[in-house]
Amino acid sequence: MTASLKPAKPSSRFKLPTLGTLIFISFIGILLALAAYPLPEWQTISPDRFAGISLEHPLGTNALGQDIASRAETASWHSLRIGLIVALCAGFLGVSLGLLSGWYAGRWPDTIILWLTGLMEAIPFYLFVAAFAYALRQFSWSMELAMVITFWTTMARLIRAEVIRLKQRDFILSARAIGLSPGQTMTAHILPNALPVLLVQLSMIFIAAIKAEVILSFLGLGNNSNISWGQMISESTHEVISGHYMNFFSASILLFMLIYSISLITDNLQTRSDPRQGVA
Repeated sequence: MTASLKPAKPSSRFKLPTLGTLIFISFIGILLALAAYPLPEWQTISPDRFAGISLEHPLGTNALGQDIASRAETASWHSLRIGLIVALCAGFLGVSLGLLSGWYAGRWPDTIILWLTGLMEAIPFYLFVAAFAYALRQFSWSMELAMVITFWTTMARLIRAEVIRLKQRDFILSARAIGLSPGQTMTAHILPNALPVLLVQLSMIFIAAIKAEVILSFLGLGNNSNISWGQMISESTHEVISGHYMNFFSASILLFMLIYSISLITDNLQTRSDPRQGVA
């Protein structure tokens, strides 16, 4: 009795997009659609106070007759810019200091960096950012700079711990034995192995920067030259009472879509890039 041989089905490398990716694509799609739509400038005041949804105003207008769709689009790009700038700058600073601290653990560079880290973590975050942003309110980048100064500490501690864990491994000792410099060893061998930690912390900085900007803008401590989700939600606290919800809904839904999608994408990236998860 002969067994019938069936050809093996070819393995497909195509994978469906994750939920986080779909939400993020939808978020960007909404912004691109609003950008392509002929909307008035977000700061333009018109007599059409609390106008309903129409072709001219897809999301209506607020108490000053300003177009809510235009304000939501501008605020979204503003938040994306802040999140990216703060995450990249704070991440670069934290990774650099973390590598230096971990490589020279127990020596004077490590002592100084740990002292700076403890100093920054001892200062109440919102108090420091609010005071810094207010003191340099004439500069449009004051809030971003204040966040970078405070957000690098956790990244530095995590990278330091990874360096200490990895630098006694055989492949690191071999790299040092063949004459690689500390900088080459860290960038070529330690950083790739610390990638899962790096990705997760960068996403957390991105999310934290956006949430901090929203909270500070809600309290009136943000940069007034740009509209933000925090300002829109602050305006809506009075509008909701009178039955006008679009300012609140547009800012809140876009904020939720961005933060939730980035969280899901980061979880997926961590699973795929961490060899300990057993995923190729």
